[in-house]
Amino acid sequence: MRPEVVAGRPGVGVVPWVDLGDLGLDAGGHLLVDRALGGVAAGECLVVRGTDPNLGLHLRAWVRHRGHRLDGVGGGGATEGDGVDRAIRVVRGSAAADRWRAAQRAGDPRTGMVEDRASPSWGLAARGAVVEDGGPDLAIADLSDKSAIWSDLAPRLYAQAAAGQWDPATAIDWQAPIDHPDDVEDAVVQVMTYLVENEQAALLVPARFLGRIHPHYREALQFLAIQVADEARHIEVFTRRALLRRDALGRSGAGGRASLQTLLEEPEFAVASFLLSVLGEGTFLHLLSFLERHGPDPVTRRVCHLALVDESRHVAFGLAHLQEQLAAEPALRSHLATAVERRHDVLASTAGLDRAVSDALVVLAAGSWAPTAVAAGFAAVQALQQEMDEGRQRRLVRLGFSASEAAELSALHTRNFM
Repeated sequence: MRPEVVAGRPGVGVVPWVDLGDLGLDAGGHLLVDRALGGVAAGECLVVRGTDPNLGLHLRAWVRHRGHRLDGVGGGGATEGDGVDRAIRVVRGSAAADRWRAAQRAGDPRTGMVEDRASPSWGLAARGAVVEDGGPDLAIADLSDKSAIWSDLAPRLYAQAAAGQWDPATAIDWQAPIDHPDDVEDAVVQVMTYLVENEQAALLVPARFLGRIHPHYREALQFLAIQVADEARHIEVFTRRALLRRDALGRSGAGGRASLQTLLEEPEFAVASFLLSVLGEGTFLHLLSFLERHGPDPVTRRVCHLALVDESRHVAFGLAHLQEQLAAEPALRSHLATAVERRHDVLASTAGLDRAVSDALVVLAAGSWAPTAVAAGFAAVQALQQEMDEGRQRRLVRLGFSASEAAELSALHTRNFM
């Protein structure tokens, strides 16, 4: 942009101008005009020069659309003479000058600097972007309060989760030797079958809420999306391990499915996260650690180890989120306790953990069919359940429940572990 004295306009003085040459407004010339107007105050003029024969026509339509106007003096934007070079005066509109300056910004663009409440009017705008009025509201994102979804650990956990993704084809040696007896393999297949159906529930629960989370809280949204991907991968490797030496999976108990169904029916994110991540997946950390220790072959031990690492992140996010939410909403604690009691009452008539699964765990811990080994295996499974109970109580105390409340709620947790 350069200054020019416009001839024939006494008193106007020096005005800025931009020369488009032969560049048409419809071929990118509007960018140069828009840039030049950025240095012009509202109500002041910019002279647009160029040789494109359609410059006047296109400029007249463009200024109407952008909230400017053509200077009516001297022909209202008509070309000056019949020569090749045209000079048209554009007056910057006040509405155009204020339009973006007054627009709302969708929060702070810096990572982790999130608003306490995300406005539906931001729609799908990137966090920190200037939001033009008139766009559609993001009505489906009803989880738009920071306390309802956010954790300050979310960015770090998401980064860890993204870096920790593993490929089932290369992370596991599927050709590793398996030389245990067939009846031990049957126990592995039954446990893997049980793990698959539990991981299917663990996939569906966060997946149900993904579309309801406002994208302003993108790290929490991204973490839960990876959690869904983690569970999908667990389903794949547990299924593949079950079918490594068999043509079919084991049996699925009705009581176990009923227990998992209650997780899918929970409509509130906080309660669903509490029941799944803090109680269910927290309990599963002990189970996967048990299977890593007692798995009879390297493939079984490896798939359980990899799943254990992923599940640890899921539990960490669930705990961190709920700790922060409870700090803001202490009354939520009694609501969570009621949910545990309600779930216990719903499942009171079910069988809980299928006998085939508990027996399979004893077989794996025993390592042989000698009576003393079976006794040791049975004791190991009893110890596992005691560890699960103690772990649940510790997590409940971290959420602010008293020791007695934690013991009572842990005792009410489903016998199906998840």
